[in-house]
Amino acid sequence: MDYVSALVPPVVMAVFFIGVIRVIVKTQGGANKAKEDAAVDAVLARADGARQAPVGPDA
Repeated sequence: MDYVSALVPPVVMAVFFIGVIRVIVKTQGGANKAKEDAAVDAVLARADGARQAPVGPDA
């Protein structure tokens, strides 16, 4: 019975890992892909604009 108790934690972790990977794959794309892409583009544009804005007393 020691082998069963030794194998349970890795099996549980493997099942959990497979579940996480399935959720990640299923949530890629789909109906919300355009909305998510637009949100990321807005954040990147805001960060790019903030980086290009002059900073300091000469501004």
